[in-house]
Amino acid sequence: QVHLVESGGGSVQAGGSLRLSCAASGRTFSSYAVGWFRQAPGKEREFVAAISRNGGSTLYAQFVKGRFTISRDNAKNTVYLQMNSLQSEDTAVYYCVADVSHGGYYGTSAGWYDYWGQGTEVTVSS
Repeated sequence: QVHLVESGGGSVQAGGSLRLSCAASGRTFSSYAVGWFRQAPGKEREFVAAISRNGGSTLYAQFVKGRFTISRDNAKNTVYLQMNSLQSEDTAVYYCVADVSHGGYYGTSAGWYDYWGQGTEVTVSS
């Protein structure tokens, strides 16, 4: 069992930055991959970024490359999403996810992940 709690969402103007955090508890944090998804109003949930269990490998959706950075601190059981150069299209609820079924490797489909946080809302105004 893994419990995920996101924080750091809020309102920001276009061009600004936010850092999302996700605190995990339950299973040994360094044993599984984690990532972020988002869901904008009226749209389907979409993959944002993921990081392998040791932090050595990351993957990003094309639309966030160069603007967002995912990282993790296994000593603090926390994964981060640094978001820079935010645009109005980034407005969404952001979800932290964890995968314990695939040996620490990440995927890009929602079904790959076993656990989801409650989400944190990000609003970017232009």
